[in-house]
Amino acid sequence: MTTDVIALTEGMPDPWSIMAALLAGGPEPGVRTAGQGAVLQLCDPDGAPLVSVEAPLRMGVRGEAERLLGVPLADGTGWWTEIRAATGVPGAERLARAVAGRLTDLLGGAVWPPDASGDVPEAGGLVDVSGVTAAEPPELPAVDVLTGQAAVILQDRPLIAMTSLLSEALRTSADADRGLQIVTPGHSRLSLPTRSLLTGPPLRWVVRDERCGYYDGLSGAVLGWRDGTFAPVADAHGRTLVADAFREVDRSGERQLVVAFRTCLPASEDLVLGGAVEAAWQTLTGAPPAGWGSAEPAGLPWSREEATSLARRRSPRPTWLVVVGAPDRPAVATLRVDRTPEGVAEDVTLALGYGPGERPPVEALPELADTLASRSGLRSLVCHLRPARRDLSVPPRFEAPPVPVAFALGSEGIRSVGFGHAARAPLAGSPLRVGPPGRPGLYYPLGDGSSHGDGWAALERLTRHLRGAGRVTA
Repeated sequence: MTTDVIALTEGMPDPWSIMAALLAGGPEPGVRTAGQGAVLQLCDPDGAPLVSVEAPLRMGVRGEAERLLGVPLADGTGWWTEIRAATGVPGAERLARAVAGRLTDLLGGAVWPPDASGDVPEAGGLVDVSGVTAAEPPELPAVDVLTGQAAVILQDRPLIAMTSLLSEALRTSADADRGLQIVTPGHSRLSLPTRSLLTGPPLRWVVRDERCGYYDGLSGAVLGWRDGTFAPVADAHGRTLVADAFREVDRSGERQLVVAFRTCLPASEDLVLGGAVEAAWQTLTGAPPAGWGSAEPAGLPWSREEATSLARRRSPRPTWLVVVGAPDRPAVATLRVDRTPEGVAEDVTLALGYGPGERPPVEALPELADTLASRSGLRSLVCHLRPARRDLSVPPRFEAPPVPVAFALGSEGIRSVGFGHAARAPLAGSPLRVGPPGRPGLYYPLGDGSSHGDGWAALERLTRHLRGAGRVTA
């Protein structure tokens, strides 16, 4: 089902290089732009798209190509060019590979996947497409099947990343009140940024399976193609069926530490964003982030100033970013920047991966809460430990839910509750004061993450106690 080919080149694919690669492919081709000018399409004489080439991305961060594709770049950096073949068009994939090969011949580098061969299967081999309307290529170059209910994207990669094309398809589908459904084979996994945006129906990860046909990679529900969308299949009693493949639990002993927090600072001309996520990275890994981007791959070297400049250009619309770490310590974060009446809010979810012999730095969490409360306008923070893959990818298998290990409120939340009430929380340990003396926040330890029931019970007691003050706490 491979429809995507990626050229990982040593030199920059300038417009002339891309045109030379495109025009080397077929007889009497035509070239046009799509995706608001960010995509070039090679079309047949009748105007039907054959191959789409996305604007090249600078890979200035070591390890991103290896994280997403399992293929290291020669010196750790280079250029990433997505080339997508039209689904179900005989020879389109071979043409996409020819375009990628031409780019690497001109500029040096490698093509992914190195061993892809054969034709792309007809769309009917994946879903029953009777009555399906083809997507308009200039508007949705990444979509393979479009109906009134869903936009369907077929992908076959080791890791389904939130690329700019996938992000644009998600946005466009939401604007049209359609669900986005990503169809993959069973060996594919999701990146954490992709997982964070698939928030549930009508957004679905659809996994092909030999035993049941299709199932939801996040819930395990067996799916069938019905009325222009993938939907759950029920048994004779009306209960949703769960795929056997989803029940295959991985007990590798790997874990993730997930830290989610919200900060808010007054808006000003000299405000530089990203200080909170940088502080979290430094506290928990001993180093700053390595890179960032508005999609994956996050190929730009970490720069708070450049991230701030992008957010300013997009304001008052929100800005969503991906932040990544060095290859030796798996760490990925999503950062959302919003303009609010109180100032500029940053919502961060940072995940760090650890193997069986590695100890997550839970003891550093009070220091992190103190730093965020002192410098970044912390509103709230919650930390979890969960049994999950060290590489931070999400498999189409059941994963145990996370266990809360800590919670914190900044000065705004504590003031709304009342410091005395907030400090008398019914927990085994006493909360710690964090932040400046005149505007204190509180950090609440909830356990060591070893007991699922104890962690969630402690968090429930805490939130019930804080809400008992009769005011909003965060």
